[in-house]
Amino acid sequence: MTGTEQMEYENNYMPQEDDWDRDMLLDPAWEKQQRKTFTAWCNSHLRKAGTQIENIEEDFRDGLKLMLLLEVISGERLAKPERGKMRVHKISNVNKALHYITSKGVKLVSIGAEEIVDGNAKMTLGMIWTIILRFAIQDISVEETSAKEGLLLWCQRKTAPYKNVNIQNFHISWKDGLGFCALIHRHRPELIDYGKMTPDLYLCLSTLLFYHAFSGAQKAETAANRICKVLAVNQENEQLMEDYEKLASDLLEWIRRTIPWLENRAPENTMQAMQQKLEDFRDYRRQHKPPKVQEKCQLEINFNTLQTKLRLSNRPAFMPSEGKMVSDVSNAWGGLEGAEKGYEEWLLNEIRRLERLDHLAEKFRQKAAIHETWTEGKEVMLQARDFETASLSEIKALLKKHEAFESDLAAHQDRVEQIAAIAQELNELDYYDSPSVNARCQNICDQWDALGALTQKRSEALQRTEKLLETIDQLYLEFAKRAAPFNNWMEGAMEDLQDTFIVHTIEEIQGLSTAHEQFKATLPDADKERGAILGIHNEIAKIVATYHVNMAGTNPYTTINPQDINAKWDKVRQLVPQRDQALIEEHARQQNNERLRRQFANQANVIGPWIQTKMEEIGRISIEMHGTLEDQLTHLRQYEKNIVNYKPKIDQLEGDHQLIQEALIFDNKHTNYTMEHIRVGWEQLLTTIARTINEIENQILTRDAKGISQDQMNEFRASFNHFDRKKTGMMEAEDFKTCLISLGYNMGEAEFSRIMSIVDPNRVGVVTFQAFIDFMSRETADTDTADQVMASFKVLAGDKNYILADELRRELPPDQAEYCIARMAPYAGPDAIPGALDYMSFSTALYGESDL
Repeated sequence: MTGTEQMEYENNYMPQEDDWDRDMLLDPAWEKQQRKTFTAWCNSHLRKAGTQIENIEEDFRDGLKLMLLLEVISGERLAKPERGKMRVHKISNVNKALHYITSKGVKLVSIGAEEIVDGNAKMTLGMIWTIILRFAIQDISVEETSAKEGLLLWCQRKTAPYKNVNIQNFHISWKDGLGFCALIHRHRPELIDYGKMTPDLYLCLSTLLFYHAFSGAQKAETAANRICKVLAVNQENEQLMEDYEKLASDLLEWIRRTIPWLENRAPENTMQAMQQKLEDFRDYRRQHKPPKVQEKCQLEINFNTLQTKLRLSNRPAFMPSEGKMVSDVSNAWGGLEGAEKGYEEWLLNEIRRLERLDHLAEKFRQKAAIHETWTEGKEVMLQARDFETASLSEIKALLKKHEAFESDLAAHQDRVEQIAAIAQELNELDYYDSPSVNARCQNICDQWDALGALTQKRSEALQRTEKLLETIDQLYLEFAKRAAPFNNWMEGAMEDLQDTFIVHTIEEIQGLSTAHEQFKATLPDADKERGAILGIHNEIAKIVATYHVNMAGTNPYTTINPQDINAKWDKVRQLVPQRDQALIEEHARQQNNERLRRQFANQANVIGPWIQTKMEEIGRISIEMHGTLEDQLTHLRQYEKNIVNYKPKIDQLEGDHQLIQEALIFDNKHTNYTMEHIRVGWEQLLTTIARTINEIENQILTRDAKGISQDQMNEFRASFNHFDRKKTGMMEAEDFKTCLISLGYNMGEAEFSRIMSIVDPNRVGVVTFQAFIDFMSRETADTDTADQVMASFKVLAGDKNYILADELRRELPPDQAEYCIARMAPYAGPDAIPGALDYMSFSTALYGESDL
């Protein structure tokens, strides 16, 4: 270039940056090259939407692909386009695109919708260059400069060592081809011998090299984009893994804290305290557990989604920390369910035990009080020495009286044995006040032994003096003999009539009522016996009055008198109607309990089979091939909606169950379903529908990501169903092996084990349909691999076996560059230089093929 040409060049130097170089467009070769380059750039983005252009000025005339291009490169939705074919519709679409560009702060100079619609090549290329400046390189930042200034600075630095290259703008500075040749030689010196080139050769090669230079830049940009994409996916997956770990830890910690409470079997001493424990357990069931059921379900969904994303990005399966696998959470949840069931059973058994204890304790107190009343003064009587100064008749009387006492004592033997038996049962049932019961029982037994000894001693003394005593009143004796058992019968009747009863069925209360009616049938005979006993007393009174016998007004053989007999008889007659009323009330309560049983059973016998039917229908939908995956997903979501709408019936059944528990009903012969069965079935139904929907969504995600057609998906499903012999929706290992052999795979055990480690990373022993389609489509999937990422790094490194930190910072966004620098190991190869980083081991580590 001559001095005059250089001055003219400098006079035209640095035009307005936003103006398109119209002089260049007058050059047909330049215009042709720009059309090819910009067409390739547009298609690199339009292919993401499944389309492309052939002629840049013709294919953008209706504005549709222009709007689509802006949506792809910006990630935003534009206004709805016009689908008409008239010119007014085309101008409207182009105006929408131009309006969107200007809304982003871009100045459009002399570019109107009419020129684009008319196919004006100059205006169309100028518009595409403006879009490239705004959306392709604007985010590049060098030393806190703008995107365009940063790119210009980068070009100046790269071409600074080259003679006659002076890059000052993006227009005239590139016209002679020197800048492009210098950039190519800087990055790929083997392509151009720059030292042997002449100015004429620059101009001759400018057109040819421009396309190759732009393609090389596109390749570097593609490599950088690929690395950014891989790193971004890796960072997103790491965050998902952290979220899973935290949710699993929180749920396991809640289970760990809850199980000891459910395993606490410390009994309470009162029914009120146990009822409070039961109420606390109901609060846990109603308020605390349901949110955790949702968390558990969400944990499984998140885990499946994460594994699907890892498979789609060609990453290894995620293995949670030890003890935090989905199976670990399920096992811990099973332990919680077991502890919960055991705790409920224990609560109900404890309530029954306390009821039984209260009943036995009251019965013990009543019998003990009656016995203690009867024994009061007996020891003093047996120790009396009255026979020593008595007359013969008095001795005879004392002897007869003692015989009556012995009869009475024998009659009380059963009562003492009953008291001891009740005390023993209270001890066996761990009654809280057992010490006082035992002390009282021991006193009664000791007193009873003392009475037996004293009775024997007095009997012997009376027998020794029997020869001195001859008179005894046979009538008093007969009265005593008949009055004592009758008196015991009345006392026993009063105990039975006042005895509390606990029944749980209609049959039990009917049995008590029958026994009560049988007792009432004996009352007429008892009344005759009472009349006979009173007749004996009347006859004694008549004899005493007739013969003026001095009996001191008392019966020497017994303390029972007619007044006592009449008083107790009146008491028995008074207790009979009270017992009638109590039995009637209890019968009514048992009828109500029976109604509650039938009410619960009627609902449970409908809900239980409904849940089972829905489980079977969901399983059938998940393996059928009717319609697309979207149709199956829509069908399943409708099922999910129907299931959720069924929840009020479950709540109503819970309310009936609560009424049954409050009524202390412990069995129900009208149904085999318990509330626990219904709850477990309902939770399994919710979990199954959610998991099945998640599986279909993952299948859609896999299908879209790997480009699987609906016909291919149907073929996969048909093959899977054919070899799923048990029709469980999961193939066992042997079935999967048979399927692979039928598809032409010829493998040994080692190869099959390797494939199983891919499709069954958790070693469950079965292959899901999701894992099956992942495997079947893996070889044709368009996903990133370690080799592709390694090749991308090699491009950025200038074909070196290592890369420098400055090169990473220059080619990648700051956060992605620092991420790589922090994780890349130093390069240790024979061609290593200070600061060299090993991008090969880093690439394989990203895909789990080595340890980073």
